[in-house]
Amino acid sequence: MPPHVSLRQISKRFGGAHALRAVDLDIERGSIHGLVGENGAGKSTLGKIITGVIQADAGTLEVDGRRVHYRAPREALDDGLAIIAQELSLVPQLTVLENVLLGQEPNRAGVLDARRLRRRFEERLEGMRFELPLNAPVGTLRLADQQKVEIMRAVARQARLIVMDEPTASLTPDERARLFETVRHLKGDGTTVVFVSHALHDVLDLSDTVTILRDGQVVRTAPAAEETVESLVNAMIGRSFDASFPPKRPPAPDAPVIFEARKVSAGALVRDVSFSVRAGEIVALAGLIGSGRSEVARAVFGADPRTGGSIHLDGEEVRIRSPRDGVRRGLAMLPESRKDQGLMMMSPVSHNVSLACLETLQRFGVVRTREEAKRVRAEIERVDVRGAGMATAVRSLSGGNQQKVLFAKWLLRRPRLLIADEPTRGVDVGAKRAIYELLAGLAADEGLGVIVISSELEEVLGLAHRVIVMREGRAVGELEGDDMTEERILRLAFGTGARRHAA
Repeated sequence: MPPHVSLRQISKRFGGAHALRAVDLDIERGSIHGLVGENGAGKSTLGKIITGVIQADAGTLEVDGRRVHYRAPREALDDGLAIIAQELSLVPQLTVLENVLLGQEPNRAGVLDARRLRRRFEERLEGMRFELPLNAPVGTLRLADQQKVEIMRAVARQARLIVMDEPTASLTPDERARLFETVRHLKGDGTTVVFVSHALHDVLDLSDTVTILRDGQVVRTAPAAEETVESLVNAMIGRSFDASFPPKRPPAPDAPVIFEARKVSAGALVRDVSFSVRAGEIVALAGLIGSGRSEVARAVFGADPRTGGSIHLDGEEVRIRSPRDGVRRGLAMLPESRKDQGLMMMSPVSHNVSLACLETLQRFGVVRTREEAKRVRAEIERVDVRGAGMATAVRSLSGGNQQKVLFAKWLLRRPRLLIADEPTRGVDVGAKRAIYELLAGLAADEGLGVIVISSELEEVLGLAHRVIVMREGRAVGELEGDDMTEERILRLAFGTGARRHAA
C-alpha cells in the first residue's frame, strides 16, 4: 500500500527567498508525523502545499498513490485533507456551532435545521471534551478558545489527513492533554495527523515519526523513539545549542518599587488584584487560561477600563485610562497576539518600530526621516532582528523576528515597566533563547521592571524572580525563591493548595 502522501522534489519560493528546496517526504497512512524546525524552515509551507492552500513551484504531490495538483483547499478537502493553520480562518460573526459545521449545515427547503445541526455536531465530535459556549459568536472568544474551534471543525469534517500547525500554542496543560487524547483517537480510527510544533516535548510524546527541516530542506526523517529534544534542536539549527535560560540576576536588595497595583478590578474577570514590581525585577503572572492574567495586564496598561483599585508609579498614584496614558507614564506592553494587536503586518519594519514614538520624531507635524532611520536601525540591531532591512514588510519575517520587531517598537520609547504577554508564543527555540536573554538583560542591565505572562511553567520558573498565581480573576498566591516550583504553582492555579504569601 502506498504512503498516504508522497512529496518528491517539492520546491517553493516567496520572492527571492527559498521556502522549500527539493523536499522528498513520505507520510504513512494512520500515523502521527511530526514536523519540526526553526521559524522559516518551511514547516508551515509544506503543510499548506499538502492541503492546497498554496501551490509548489516544482515537484510532485501524490495522495493515495495518485498524482494530484490542488488549486484550492476545497479540492484537497474533497480528497479528505484538511489543515488547522496558525492564522485562524473562522467567521467571527457566526457561533461556535455554525463555524464548526460551516459548509455542512443540514437544511429543509433552504432553511437551516437547528436541531439537526446540533445533533450532527454531537455525532461528529463525540469524545471531544472542549468546553465552549456553542451559541456564542466566535469573535467574542479568547484566542485559545478560537483555536479549539478550529480543531473541532477539522475533526467534524471527517478528514482522513489533518495538518495541525501549532495546535497547542494557546492551550493549557489540561487542554493539551485532551487534544492529545483526541489525536490518538483519530489515529486509532485510521486518520493521519501531521503535527507541526515548536513544542518539542509534545512532538516526541505524540508522534510516530519526526521530520526535521532546516533552511527549507529535509535534514532527516526518523522514528520519534530514536530522537531526543537535544538531538532535534541540534539538527534544527545545525550546531550544538544550550537551550537553558540565562542565569538569574536578582534585583539589588535596595531596588525601589517602581510599580504597584492596589486592589485592581476590571469587569468580571479581574477582582482586587494587588502586586508590585521593583526596578530590575522580573515578575511572572501564572495561572490557567481564563484566570485573568492577560486581563490584569490590559487593565494596568489602560487597554481595558478599571472598575476599581489604583496604580502607583514610584509611590505616586497615577491615572491610566487608556494605552496612551500608560505609554506616557513609561509603560509598554507586548500583547498576546502580535498579528492582531501589536504589529501592522503589511507595513515595513521601520514604520512598525517608530509607530509608538512618532511624536518624538517629528517637527511641525513632519517626521524627521533621518532621525527615524537612525534610531530604528539602532533598536533592530539591539534586539537582533535578522534577515530584514528597514523596508522589509513585517509579514515576510519569521515569528521570532516579528516578535523582536515588537520589542524594538517599545524599547525605542525607553519604558520603565515592560509587560510581555506570551513573549515566545509561536517562535522557534533559537529565537526563544534570544528573547529570554533580552528580557533578563533589560531587567538586570537597564533596571527595567518586567511583567511576564506565560502559559509555559518552564518559562515562568526560568525567568521570574517572583510569581503571582492567578485563579478566577484573583491573585491567590505569591511565590519566590525555593517556593517557586511547578507543583506549587499548579496547586494554587487549580485551587488544591494552601494559599501562600497571598497578594
